[in-house]
Amino acid sequence: MTALPSDAAGPRTRGLLHRVRDLEEALDRGGDRLPDDAVLDARRSLSAVRERLALGVDHTVVALVGGTGSGKSSLFNALSGLKFADVGARRPTTSTVTACTWGGADALLDWLGVAPDRRIERESALDGDTQVGLRGLVLLDLPDHDSVAQEHRAVVDRLLPMVDLLVWVVDPQKYADDALHTGYLRHLVGHEGSMLVVLNQVDTVPVGAQGSLLRDIARLLREDGLADVPVHAASATTGDGVPVLRAAIARAVAGRGQAERRAEAELG
Repeated sequence: MTALPSDAAGPRTRGLLHRVRDLEEALDRGGDRLPDDAVLDARRSLSAVRERLALGVDHTVVALVGGTGSGKSSLFNALSGLKFADVGARRPTTSTVTACTWGGADALLDWLGVAPDRRIERESALDGDTQVGLRGLVLLDLPDHDSVAQEHRAVVDRLLPMVDLLVWVVDPQKYADDALHTGYLRHLVGHEGSMLVVLNQVDTVPVGAQGSLLRDIARLLREDGLADVPVHAASATTGDGVPVLRAAIARAVAGRGQAERRAEAELG
């Protein structure tokens, strides 16, 4: 990773870095009076925040996270407009991450650990202004969080704290899966502003039942302690809901403060 010079950071970023330094000094002063596990977790979080801020905040990292069969790789392709992520039986068996960027982000992708052959840049001269709303976006397709391969889950666990916006992709059959709610969502209380949930494969649900299904997902999120998390419905197969999801991601990119907000939540 190549860090930016300190004078390249804006005032908000400098303020956050100052808070990181204050917390690191507090941990040093705490010494043996603080539990070792808590100190280790805190230092890891602070290190991730410092590294992310040092890379600048001109890019917003959005990750599609989901379980086996949720269709997140198909959704990645639908959002990017490219058939780049491996889908279904063609999905690689190694713990790889796929990235699509709107604008160069090599240093950031190096930090995230995305292999060069798993990166693609979406925006080109042929697109005109059709992609301008997503300029600055780094879209990631992560391995399945419930994979039987431990190395896949390790990649997900490593990247979650490094992402600015988490897009949890669920399907009508497994949206209530305990591996998602107990394993991940309940540990993200306080980060509601940095996530949204997408019910993919909504085309497989009768129209009259879609509303109640979305309400049930919102209920489960509230039970997880996550209030006001947006829940979208989409189908990577038919394209329904994809423009709305794309617009929601574009708003996060346009905010130009998602990385700071994520850091604020971590530091809080």
